[in-house]
Order: sequence, then C-alpha cells, then structure tokens
Amino acid sequence: MNDVAPGHVVVVGASLAGLRACESARREGFTGKLTLVGAEEHLPYDRPPLSKAFLQDDPMPEVPRLPAASTLADALEVDLRLGRPATGLDVEGHRLLIGETEVSYDALLLATGASPRRLPGSEHLAGVHTLRTLEDACAVRAALKRGAKTVVVGAGFIGSEVASAARKRGLPVTIVEAQPTPLVRAVGYRAGEALASLHHRNDTDLRCDVGVEALQGSGSIESVRLTDGTELAADLVVVGIGAAPATGWLEGSSLTLDDGVVCDEQLRAGPEVYAAGDVARWLSPDFDVVLRLEHWTNAAEQAARAIRNLLDPGTATAYHHVPYFWSDWYGSRIQFAGLPLGEPVVVAGWWDTDAFTALYRHGDRLIGVLTLNRRADIMKYRGLIARQASWQDGLNLAASRNAVLTRARG
Repeated sequence: MNDVAPGHVVVVGASLAGLRACESARREGFTGKLTLVGAEEHLPYDRPPLSKAFLQDDPMPEVPRLPAASTLADALEVDLRLGRPATGLDVEGHRLLIGETEVSYDALLLATGASPRRLPGSEHLAGVHTLRTLEDACAVRAALKRGAKTVVVGAGFIGSEVASAARKRGLPVTIVEAQPTPLVRAVGYRAGEALASLHHRNDTDLRCDVGVEALQGSGSIESVRLTDGTELAADLVVVGIGAAPATGWLEGSSLTLDDGVVCDEQLRAGPEVYAAGDVARWLSPDFDVVLRLEHWTNAAEQAARAIRNLLDPGTATAYHHVPYFWSDWYGSRIQFAGLPLGEPVVVAGWWDTDAFTALYRHGDRLIGVLTLNRRADIMKYRGLIARQASWQDGLNLAASRNAVLTRARG
C-alpha cells in the first residue's frame, strides 16, 4: 500500500457520493489534481425529490441541485468529465477508460451508484419508464400532468411514492406487486402489511401476488397484461422493481464484484481503489455483516470517509454507519434506521393508526426501528443502535417518549 499522498485523484460517478467526495477532499486539504467523471451531462443533483415533490407540485419545482455542485469547476478546482460513462479499468496500470480515452490516476474512488432494473420487452414502448434520472422524472411528471392512466410495477418505496404523486393529482393508479406482501425484505411482514394499508386508505388499487406477463401497445404503451389474465389500460407505466449496482464496466478488472464492489471495513476495494455509495459492498463493523445500501445518508457519509482513507491510507479508519432512510407517501413520513431483522414490536401507536413506532430485536440488542409520522423519535433510536444498546434500552426510550407525548396531550 502506498502511504504517500496521491497527486491525481479520480472520482467515478457524478452524483451525491461523487460530489461529497470532491468536497471532502478539498476540505481535508488535498491540493492535487481532482477529476470527476459522470455518465450524465448534468452537474450533480439530488435524486430523492424526483419521486416526491418534483412529481407532485405545481408549478414545476426547480431542478433539485445539490449545494456546491455549481462550484465544482471553480471553487473546488475539479476537472469535470461529464456526459460520458467510464467503460473500463486497469487497476494494475492505474488507468481508467472513458470510451477510447485513457485517464491515469494515483488513487481512484468508485461511486457509480446503481441502475434501475427494467421489464423485458419494454425497450420499444414509449410511456414505460424507470425513475432514476432527471430525464425520467420529467417524463413521468409530464405524463401525470396530462392525466395519464397509470400502472406502477413494484410496491417498493419508489413505486409507492409515484402512486402517491398520482393520487395527489386526483388520478387513478394501480400498483402491481409480485409478492403477497410488499416490502417484506425492507421492513418485515407485519410492517409491510401496515404500510400497504396506506395505499388502501388513499384509494390506490394495490394488487399483490401477481406479476406482469406482457406490456402491450403499438409504439406506445396501451395496456398491461397480468399473470392472472387481467388487462389494465395504461398510457404510463413506471417500473420500480429495484436496482443493480453499476459494475458491468468493471468486469475484467481485478476488483472483486459480488452485488457491488466488495470492500473492507475501510472501504478499500483494491490497490489505491476505494468505493462509496450504492455501488459499495463493505464489511460493517457495527453489525458484523456485509452491507450494500442504496440510501442518501449512506452515500453522503460513506463518500466522506472513503476519500479521507484514500488520501491518507496510513491513518485509515473503519466506516461506521447505522443505515437510515425515509419515504413520503400520501402526506405521511416513513422512516427506518438499523437493520430489519425479525418481526418488529410496536411500542407506540398501533399498526392500523396514522402514527406508530416499531422496534426490531436481534438477541438482546436493539437492531432497528421503523416509524410512521413520528419524526422526533427516529434519531434517538438510531443513536441507541449505534451504541449497540440493549433491547431493554429501546423499551426504556419508548416508555420515556410515550410519557412525553402523554404530557403534551395533557
């Protein structure tokens, strides 16, 4: 391992993690050459609003630019290579390929994110979209403004946010979910049922345990045929069936690829190569498991740690992080922190109410928390999880929070 500060650092991936890496490098005092490579032509922008306010609000909101994105070239002195994706990597030769162009580096940070999964046979049909880029969001928004007959494939967080946006505009929408209960892997069976009830309460047609057999139309989408024989008329289909880490361009490199770029606790993936964000799969010292997270908070925090370790590997430290994400459906805020191990226990409210807190247990440890419309709770529990607090500690905090709410109601 080379402990000398690198002269040229290249960051591949011009989204949140890439931007945070560049900001952190300069903040840490790095004065060498810094290059940011991105597949999209845009400066880095914020993706979470694309499936929330950007689809719902009128007049059209401004593009959700990330703070400091406009200062990359000038104040941060970053060499921007936007609009062309990286296509190959020679780890031993310290060379990055962008099409036919070679870029030499001393140290490399991979932050290429993830690519949405698509439905086979949808490529030739207009009106079928995933929701990952600004262009995706603009197309979906325009269709909703036209009053599109909307079918959402996948009842995960992105699909549910799109359905919420359609309902806010007063449009009928159907969600098609292949599993009997949505979000079981993300929050567990009982919690998945509770969150699914938000769709029913807001007159969204949620159809579970059924798949898509075919997308039908001549040039543009006209209907969706389901595996139970049902046909749904549609002129907008939004596919939200997950994403895969963007590692295809790294095939043939000496890096280990397994549902992402495999890293150690310090986010090191290979000689002078680190990774951060949706593409990184690292050994978490907080939970002693390998994790890959597609969360905003992780991308920001992980990129900052990865670039510090990259710049000074002799003092590199492990990346500590308790997963956290949020989602907005029908005016409700869903938040989760930790890991969704086992079935949760409700400690405030109840499953069928408009606000609840549920805790997850692993042995004697508090391991996770899910809240609905309890915004003040989540970070307190996240702090406990970070300290590896006991299950009883979680119950004690729940009792304390419930007492506060009882006094407030007075």
